Amino acid sequence: MVGTGEGGGATKRRGCACNKEDFLPEDSFRNWGSYVAALSETGPRLKDRLLTRSLDTTELNEVRARSQHEMKRNLSWWDLIWFGIGAVIGAGIFVLTGLQAEEVSGPAVVLSFVVSGVSAMLSVFCYTEFAVEIPVAGGSFAYLRVELGDFMAFIAAGNILLEYVIGGAAVARSWTSYFATLLNHDPADFRIHATSLSPDYSHLDPISVVVIAVVCTLAVLSTKGTSRFNFIASIIHVVVIVFIVVAGLTKAEARNFTPFTPFGVRGIFKSSAVLFFSYVGFDAVSTMAEETKNPAKDIPIGLVGAMSITTLAYCLMAATLCLMQPFQKIDPDAPFSKAFETVGLGWAKYIVAFGALKGMTTVLLVSAVGQARYLTHIARAHMVPPWFAKVHPRTGTPINATVVMLVATAIIGFFTDLGILSNLLSISTLFIFMLVALALLVRRYYVSGETSDSDRNRLVTCLGLILGSSIATALYWALDEKGWVGYAVTVPIWFLSTLALHLLVPMARQPKLWGVPMVPWLPSASIAINIFLLGSIDAKSFMRFGVWTALLLVYYFTIGLHASYDTAKESTDTTALKKVEEGDSTVSETTAKVVNE
Repeated sequence: MVGTGEGGGATKRRGCACNKEDFLPEDSFRNWGSYVAALSETGPRLKDRLLTRSLDTTELNEVRARSQHEMKRNLSWWDLIWFGIGAVIGAGIFVLTGLQAEEVSGPAVVLSFVVSGVSAMLSVFCYTEFAVEIPVAGGSFAYLRVELGDFMAFIAAGNILLEYVIGGAAVARSWTSYFATLLNHDPADFRIHATSLSPDYSHLDPISVVVIAVVCTLAVLSTKGTSRFNFIASIIHVVVIVFIVVAGLTKAEARNFTPFTPFGVRGIFKSSAVLFFSYVGFDAVSTMAEETKNPAKDIPIGLVGAMSITTLAYCLMAATLCLMQPFQKIDPDAPFSKAFETVGLGWAKYIVAFGALKGMTTVLLVSAVGQARYLTHIARAHMVPPWFAKVHPRTGTPINATVVMLVATAIIGFFTDLGILSNLLSISTLFIFMLVALALLVRRYYVSGETSDSDRNRLVTCLGLILGSSIATALYWALDEKGWVGYAVTVPIWFLSTLALHLLVPMARQPKLWGVPMVPWLPSASIAINIFLLGSIDAKSFMRFGVWTALLLVYYFTIGLHASYDTAKESTDTTALKKVEEGDSTVSETTAKVVNE
């Protein structure tokens, strides 16, 4: 049983009819007897999935072929930059800035955006190298499947999907808030208060559902059409951002920056953890790698360019807001609109509200495109039903995945409070970004069949110390508000572990097209910062995260494990599979050729 995997064999073709074969076509689900037999083999199958890793070429060819139709390659770096701006600048800056400045960090929210931006940029570098080398719709799911194996990829996949559903729901609810401002109403006027429900889930938001339905329609029609709409909307959005900064600074008062850190350094990092939500979205751009004309050129320029512009815009907007009025008086629902009204520029609030609505609409649109492509690639691996992997022959878009993901987003957005959504979203996102940075270090320092046992053991030791010291630093931060002795131990351990990795473990693989600079320092720093920010998130959010992870495991052990195992077993070309201890040394060269074709 152990050691079966995926290769280049023939794939089953199913029609468009919606039947059992579209959802559970694998041998383990033929009948109850087969299913009981599969469950009895859970242990060996789990071992196989833990040790088995996919190949770059498998993701690029055989797995992609399971969608039956190709996605259209029609995006350039220019499209990706605007997709990135459209995906990121939305509810985070227009809503959460006010909430965090008023209650958590004060004017130092500007520094919170800097910390979050640095963390996001480090993650962008890691994503970019993977996206260039493995330009498929699966994004981080595909990257983790290649480097950390099926099991870790599935856990990440579940959190990726949670990230997108929650992020879309949060933006849709924020859309209602600014729409109310545009019409001179309170957001509560457009929500239904269901007193019989829990307070966090009782303010029902029908407008968010309508907005998501419109976005869904646009997303399923055409990726290039979505890009054109996003480009136009994002230009308007950028013009509004420039207006906010210029007009807002004409009413700036330096005394509003005093005190700058009313809640101390801890408040800065607490806000950073939540405001990381503001940077969520760039990973959706990496899922479009399969649709880019020249991945080696378009992806680095698109991702890094979009994140640089976004970080600068966030810092300028946050500084402008805090200079316009004292942080205690910032409105938590529509901070920029209310700020202009407070300083006597009431007419400007309509421009701001309009720009915010435009920004949130593009965030929803790009998110819809990205989340559908994640689900499509996960379904290609049969970790979820292959029905979700189908690409429509005419539109070249994954319609099934798009509709299902947005229905889930609409349901969550209809019920759930923004505060719950933003904290839970940040946990999932930081966790995934940490795994991608870890996977990049594995990719650079380990090649199956080439790396010696001693080098592998040193790599495992260094990575374990990097992770352990980062977790210890985050725990110490969360549990001891005034101490410093712990940092004097954990930070040097992180530094020395990274240094040891740099000096003692030879790099096993160099990127053929584009690579992260300063390896292992930048990926290691990304791991440390992401884990540290996790230590600033409240306990209830971690409980919700734990419940979601438990549900993922239940699904995996009852369905996902057996479906993906059967799919791998049916593959006829077992040479296109590598194990942790057995692999192909020509992976990088083959991948480079595939990408350049």
